[in-house]
Amino acid sequence: MKISFTTLGCPDWDLRTICENGRRFGFDGVDFRGLKADLDVTLLPAFTTGVADTRKALADAGLAVSGFSSSINICDPEKRQANLDEAKRTVGVAVALGCPNVRVFGGGPVKTIGHEKAADIGRECMEAILALDGARDLHWLFETHDRWIRSQDCRLLLDRIPDPAFGMLWDMGHTPRVAGEAPEETYSLLGPRIGYVHLKDAALDPKHPRAMGDGWRYVPPGTGQLPLAKGIALLRAGGYDGWLLFEHEKRWHPDLPEPEEAFPQFVRWVRPLIE
Repeated sequence: MKISFTTLGCPDWDLRTICENGRRFGFDGVDFRGLKADLDVTLLPAFTTGVADTRKALADAGLAVSGFSSSINICDPEKRQANLDEAKRTVGVAVALGCPNVRVFGGGPVKTIGHEKAADIGRECMEAILALDGARDLHWLFETHDRWIRSQDCRLLLDRIPDPAFGMLWDMGHTPRVAGEAPEETYSLLGPRIGYVHLKDAALDPKHPRAMGDGWRYVPPGTGQLPLAKGIALLRAGGYDGWLLFEHEKRWHPDLPEPEEAFPQFVRWVRPLIE
């Protein structure tokens, strides 16, 4: 397995700093979810007219682009055109950077129409995305996120889209904390389709000033209550050899530790679990 970090965790870093620090801290790759003030990097010159220079800078630093974390919500009918527009941009950038993975969300009006109908919308949208030039050269990975966290709900989309270009992104910070699933349950239902993994730890601490609305707060990996090591062990036993991404959400939670502290701490924790 290889490890990467998301640029959510270093919202103040420019591309040069990402290159310098990423490999120095011990990562194999980087996943782009924003660059400084801009969330959608597919609109930035460094990823359009200057993409060749960006690829060289990352390669010279020894960093692969493990993924692009898009804002695509495949089950939202109101975002259909926006989804396709973003997908077109993302295909071009991902191919130019040699990036194999694109994260997508489920989203959609699940509360009003239910998961079954929302999954039908998601199938139609993904079929349209996969029909785009170059899209089938990438792996489109649907994250356990928002109203699509329970494995049995996620299966509705996976079963409707059996295409090998579509798979699952297992966010281990969501399935146990939000869905109450043990790693064994999640892996048994999603395992063969898992193509990417997000890692972040949390502790149930409602009185803490950094606690979120559900009473949990993010803590350094390995110091919280989430069964991350168990999930990694299941992946390893099942032959998973893809990316493990440290999802340090500094952009959304500015009070989290700085990346200069959090990133090396993650690497020290995870390396013994995968080597």
